[in-house]
Amino acid sequence: MKVVAIVGSIRKESYNLKIAKYIQGRYADKFDLEILDLTPLPMYNQDIEMEAPEAIHNFKAKVKAADAVLWITPEYNSTIPGVLGNAIDWLSRVDKVMNGKPSIIMGSSMGMLGSVKAQMHLRDILFAIGLNSPVLPGNEVYIGAVHEKIDAQGQLTDEATIAFLDGVIANFMEWMKQF
Repeated sequence: MKVVAIVGSIRKESYNLKIAKYIQGRYADKFDLEILDLTPLPMYNQDIEMEAPEAIHNFKAKVKAADAVLWITPEYNSTIPGVLGNAIDWLSRVDKVMNGKPSIIMGSSMGMLGSVKAQMHLRDILFAIGLNSPVLPGNEVYIGAVHEKIDAQGQLTDEATIAFLDGVIANFMEWMKQF
């Protein structure tokens, strides 16, 4: 199975990017995970959407070719980051490559709530508002105090979090059989 990860942070030392890389390694025997880079994406502009730059074509082609999308987001001002919103704007226009594409959402923060508000908004955007992307139900992954659960090499060290992720990934694999 081919999964792409869209991480809502472009910071080099992003905890959410570290989580994506951890998942990429830990579950390599279950699915192939490609982490997409959002930095080359220009800001969405309807004036150029019909003749979008190559970076947009490449980004959308990778999402279209994937069996599912793993969204990993921090929380900025109680919602999703602008860079994530921009990526969603591009994905939602013209050829609408997210239509019917299954999604799974995760996120982390240094605070205790682990991006819960951002994930609620993202869930609404992906399914209820119009991208028509079914989201794995009942498997919310909110990694609070992430800076205390990850080591210098980017590996999760908190056994309870690892066990929880193992369960969510097992549920995700089972859920994906219907698509």
